Amino acid sequence: MITSLILLFTIAGLGAPAALVLFPWTLITGSADALYNVAQWIVRAAFRLARVKVVIEGRDRVPRDTACIFMANHVSNLDPPALIPNLPGRTSAFLKRSLMKIPVLGYGFRLGQFVPVDRDGNVESAKESVTAARRVLEKGIHITTFVEGTRSGDGRMLPFKKGPFYLAMESGAPCVPVSIYGTETMMRKGSLKVYPGTAHIIFHEPIHPAEFATREELMAAVRESIASGLPEWMRG
Repeated sequence: MITSLILLFTIAGLGAPAALVLFPWTLITGSADALYNVAQWIVRAAFRLARVKVVIEGRDRVPRDTACIFMANHVSNLDPPALIPNLPGRTSAFLKRSLMKIPVLGYGFRLGQFVPVDRDGNVESAKESVTAARRVLEKGIHITTFVEGTRSGDGRMLPFKKGPFYLAMESGAPCVPVSIYGTETMMRKGSLKVYPGTAHIIFHEPIHPAEFATREELMAAVRESIASGLPEWMRG
């Protein structure tokens, strides 16, 4: 519980004054870069104080000067704050639409051009999210997605959602598979408790959608790549 409180108070204590300055600055300048960079610094500082270590492998495999789609497995609520501050460049992400309604935080997500998604299976809503994400990529901003669509309850990989692969085939953006493990024991699904530990993040070689005839083939290639970096028991 102490680790959880350290994370909460560090992020809230630094985030509130930063928001008071940077939200107006973002609106004045029209650029969310300063807001994004300071937010990532705050998260990294909170992790260090809470003794949550992040070990990165393969970041040099990420293409330079190209907007990519980062596709990761999902085992804990710690995955996004562990991964996103360690991406090269700025990223947007798919988020549950309900998160965009959280006071202050949701406003920050909107300024950062994060993409809301619904889980109701509505086809038109899904198309709108893919279109919005494609516009973000065209601005040179990465997209980060947890391709299972939800956290795994036991750490084993779940079936992938199709939406990110529609986006990949339509945009042609390189897909960078990402394997995450270690966080599943630090913050379990359904719990708010955070424990100190080490999160492992592995970036794999980019996969280019143009090399595949169908979304299903691309999905299979991404799944195989992500699985290759996970402990065997997590591969599903």
